[in-house]
Amino acid sequence: MRVAVLGECMVEIRHVDADNARFSFGGDVLNTAIYLTRLGLPTRFVTALGDDRYSDRMIERWTAEGVLTDAVRIMPRRLPGMYVIETSPNGERRFLYWRTDSPARDIFTAAQAEETTRWLLDTDVLFLSGITLSLYGEAGLWRLFAALKQARRIGVRIVLDTNFRPRNWPDLSIARAAFSELADVVDIVLAGDEDLGLLFGTADAEATLRDWLDFDRTEVVLKCGKGDCRIWAQGAQYRVAAERVDDVVDTTAAGDSFAAAYLASRLRGGAPDAAARDGHRLAATVIRHPGAIIPRSAMPDFAV
Repeated sequence: MRVAVLGECMVEIRHVDADNARFSFGGDVLNTAIYLTRLGLPTRFVTALGDDRYSDRMIERWTAEGVLTDAVRIMPRRLPGMYVIETSPNGERRFLYWRTDSPARDIFTAAQAEETTRWLLDTDVLFLSGITLSLYGEAGLWRLFAALKQARRIGVRIVLDTNFRPRNWPDLSIARAAFSELADVVDIVLAGDEDLGLLFGTADAEATLRDWLDFDRTEVVLKCGKGDCRIWAQGAQYRVAAERVDDVVDTTAAGDSFAAAYLASRLRGGAPDAAARDGHRLAATVIRHPGAIIPRSAMPDFAV
């Protein structure tokens, strides 16, 4: 089973106290790729970096995790994006970004789109997110959509995690058009209720999903924060309770890790409700640790 993720990784700066910070690397689809790989599905990262030492260190880190890096394009004299995480006492996060000139934003320019498309066609499953969609600008988005339609025609399964961040888009109407365009090509959608409210301006998450997606063709997972997860798949509906966590340290990558465990289970033939329980279990473990990527020793023991 060949799995690929499409998106961006950036330099991460996280405050450890008022005067000190720690450098690391992060990105939503990268987090999912690492957890998918740890769960026995080595995953290819389709992205671009610069030729600086931070980019080199990123590739070293991903390789050490088993993530496949042959689709990482190196753009000379470019630097990766950067973001700062500020975490409140209750574990909630605030992000500040410097990413306008990130190399990953250019992989669907006219000059780069053909090579990128080749990688998207050379996989069985392609995972992307709402943050991925926000990277490429309007012209790049339409090249991406053309590539996704081509991929789906040859049997690539396309998975979307909504991960909607309003500040990443120049206009809400562009975001809505982009998500609407994906409705005809996605096979699995993992949607957050908060994402749907921000994106479509509606309060009823299920009604919003039904207006957006064809439930007869698309497997839909609705994540409701600390509440139940609801799933519509193959004509059946499931509701799976989240695990209670009283000792939350950091909610970074809760959704990314849920997506990885859910997808890993489903790709191996697991039932949707069992996959959601795996997703909740991994997410509950991740939020008990600082940062997006927990130590390998802390990984739950999934049957792989």
